[in-house]
Amino acid sequence: MKPLTIYVGFDQREAVAYHVFCQSVLERSSVPVAFVPLAANAVGRMMRRELPHDGSNAFTYSRFLVPHLQDHEGWAVFADGDMVCNNDIAELAALADDRYAVMVVPHEYRTKHPVKYLGSPNPDYPRKNWSSLVLWNCSHPSNAWLTPAEVARRPGSFLHRFQWLDADEIGTLPATWNHLVLEQERDDDAAILHFTVGSPCFREYANCESAEPWHRAYRRAIHCEQGLAPC
Repeated sequence: MKPLTIYVGFDQREAVAYHVFCQSVLERSSVPVAFVPLAANAVGRMMRRELPHDGSNAFTYSRFLVPHLQDHEGWAVFADGDMVCNNDIAELAALADDRYAVMVVPHEYRTKHPVKYLGSPNPDYPRKNWSSLVLWNCSHPSNAWLTPAEVARRPGSFLHRFQWLDADEIGTLPATWNHLVLEQERDDDAAILHFTVGSPCFREYANCESAEPWHRAYRRAIHCEQGLAPC
């Protein structure tokens, strides 16, 4: 049995968020998992593309390299790092349907927050946040062209809106697998809480709606039976 590979957006500005997300997955997963952080110093060089300076995450483009990194074989998950998983990730993997090239939660909303964490702009655009949690069918023929060179020359709008795919190649995941905290009606029991406006690691979001599940996962991530040794 191969581990379920989970590619996770890694932003050094909120490195702790990556580790909290991994902790929340690990403690609930009923299947082996393998995490691959999409860090700018690794995949940025592979793409040979200047990373955005508009407040976007370093993994804005690299999430579209998942099929390439998987040798265009099998299924894999991409998740933004500012998430907490409340359910067994195997339940998400079980939704994989070979009819589709990707499976996403198709949000339709306008943001309530034009500025997000660290003062970054948060504009509205079609299919916003669809690409923040993706169940990738890496072997699907329509994803075969996704290579570092091709991804590097495409505009972000083309990629994030999955414009290379026909509508019937995009599968729908239950909304619970990508619940947008502060953008949608509160649901602390969602399978995945996505702190898209700002992770509770930032001071201004430390006590935001639904922050407690994040803080609980954080406390477990740094737990040691003897207590933490002094640095």
